Amino acid sequence: MEPETLRVAAIQLQSRDDVAQNLADCARLVSAARNEGARLVVLPENFAYFGADTTRQAVAEQVGDARGPIQQALAEMARGAQIFLVAGGFPEASAARERPFNTALVFGPDGRLITSYRKIHLFDVALQDGTVLSESAGTTAGDALVSFDIGRFRIGLSICYDLRFPELYRGLVLQGANVLLVPAAFTLHTGKDHWHPLLRARAIESQSYVVAAAQWGTHPRGRTTYGHSLVADPWGSIIAEASDRVGVVCATLDLGYLEQVRAAVPCLSHRRL
Repeated sequence: MEPETLRVAAIQLQSRDDVAQNLADCARLVSAARNEGARLVVLPENFAYFGADTTRQAVAEQVGDARGPIQQALAEMARGAQIFLVAGGFPEASAARERPFNTALVFGPDGRLITSYRKIHLFDVALQDGTVLSESAGTTAGDALVSFDIGRFRIGLSICYDLRFPELYRGLVLQGANVLLVPAAFTLHTGKDHWHPLLRARAIESQSYVVAAAQWGTHPRGRTTYGHSLVADPWGSIIAEASDRVGVVCATLDLGYLEQVRAAVPCLSHRRL
């Protein structure tokens, strides 16, 4: 039997505070990814809206609401391209209206919602460049690990700041994950130093493929993101990476190679703690 492969695409966006325009950009790039043969396409965090928290609350939707403009558009993208679409981080309405969840949605090739993941770790920092960010002020945190299957690939979900917490990814691997998704809006200040080392570390220690779809460029309220959407293999090598522009980066994941890496250095079976 031939080793199983999966063609993936990470989409890099420069989202703003215009939901309709952002979704149109997503649709165009999803179509381009499908033309590159992708079966799994990942959109970055804040793909639909990147602006003030007050407006973000207004565009929040209940997960599963097929009439919601964002979810309706995503379902049409997935169905039209016949792909698995992971939309990494949109405002899901919560019991606290002023603090929606930051939620990744997964749609199947039939356009149906498969599962969703609520971002667990929230970005509350005061950076050396003077930037102060408090995600928890406008976001409710999730509390559960989530994965789904495409053939023999088990896909583990995370969002942006989760990347700094290796225990989350170890938990996903213990549930059988061999592909880890990181849709993100990493700041330029932290991304230029930490984005590549963290993603490669998660790939190496998890012996898994990592697919990271990022925001890039300047956004409303002076936010600037790093970009460099990429795919890393289980050895920690970067096998595809986006340049400084909006676009699509694609790679083919090879289950045979992943099993080879795990057999050569069986650290996952050597765990003592």
